[in-house]
Amino acid sequence: MALSKRCIETLVDLVEIKLSTIQVFDREDARELAVLEACRDELSALARGAPAKTPRVVAMTRGQGKAAAAA
Repeated sequence: MALSKRCIETLVDLVEIKLSTIQVFDREDARELAVLEACRDELSALARGAPAKTPRVVAMTRGQGKAAAAA
């Protein structure tokens, strides 16, 4: 399935809006943040015609999300 460049750019905009509003409080939030960042990267690569990068793994230690939110 092919997406038009306009459609990809719209999806990138939507992902960036979501990224700008997300607050990380727990592992699930951190996981969602990582997925959204990977989506943005893949969509941007598609828009440029470049192959998408392989997904990255984000490790979270206990309590890391709450400390980041308090800062």
